[in-house]
Amino acid sequence: MRDNIRDIVEGSGPGSGRWFDKCVFFLIIASLVAMSLSTLHQLPPAWRAALAVCEIVIVVLFTIEYVLRIVAAEHKWSYVRSFYGIVDLVAFLPFYLSLLSVGIDLRAVRGLRLLRVFRLFEMARYSTAVTRLATAVKYARNEALVFLFATLVLLYIAALGIHHFEHEAQPEKFESVFHSLWWAVVTLTTVGYGDAYPVTVGGRIFTFIILICGMGIVAVPAGLVATGMSRAVDDERRAGRPEPES
Repeated sequence: MRDNIRDIVEGSGPGSGRWFDKCVFFLIIASLVAMSLSTLHQLPPAWRAALAVCEIVIVVLFTIEYVLRIVAAEHKWSYVRSFYGIVDLVAFLPFYLSLLSVGIDLRAVRGLRLLRVFRLFEMARYSTAVTRLATAVKYARNEALVFLFATLVLLYIAALGIHHFEHEAQPEKFESVFHSLWWAVVTLTTVGYGDAYPVTVGGRIFTFIILICGMGIVAVPAGLVATGMSRAVDDERRAGRPEPES
């Protein structure tokens, strides 16, 4: 019986495992749609009652799925402690906590379970591409850490500089370096919401310099990953693995 459950839950071939993953996938989508609809304030009472019933059904199905995955797991404790195991648990645990009057709403975490959708991809090029991307990230890990540290330093310098130029002109928006960090973030990322902007000449010149630096902030990670991807492809060629057809 355990082997049959494992074939249903973990099967990746053309058998029942594919349909199980697809059912879970659509169940996740349904739960997210129901959660989104429940946030509408002007829903009729009948709709709210239907959504409540839908939530109960979804929670029961998620609970059954979690139990089945534990039964099917060869190393049960390893599954429970794994990333997917924790996400699967959090998918229904808040409902039971709410019955105990514990005000925790983590239903949005169910969206993380969409990561299981990669099990539905059967073509070799998808699994190869995912492996290649993971290899590229591993290659660029050290450079990314250095870049992250440099970005944090630049972020602090940006907040410090704009506070120096704009504090006297706009004390309510640039009250301190900590208040200026929001401007530094949206400026370095070139988002620029417009809720805080410089009005002094020095502040505008400084903003121009930060915007130029922000373009590099966006471009550097892409370059690091691209270089890592190139190294991953070279590794595959040296290993003699054929490249997937486009």
